[in-house]
Amino acid sequence: MDYREIITIEPGKRGGRPCIRHMRIAVADVLGWLADGQTPEEIISDFPELTEQDIRAALAYAADRERRLITAS
Repeated sequence: MDYREIITIEPGKRGGRPCIRHMRIAVADVLGWLADGQTPEEIISDFPELTEQDIRAALAYAADRERRLITAS
């Protein structure tokens, strides 16, 4: 998945943290909800502006970032 069309970073929004499609929902928010045990369906029910593709993009972004951190070490 190419998350770069979904994950956006804007300096004045959420402190420059990566967000979903220019919204104020950060990748970290989505990852936290998943870590707390929420299903993608529950997250979308709470935030209907999100899609399953958005949630997968957040996961892909996190996985790619992890790979880059390990490679840089």
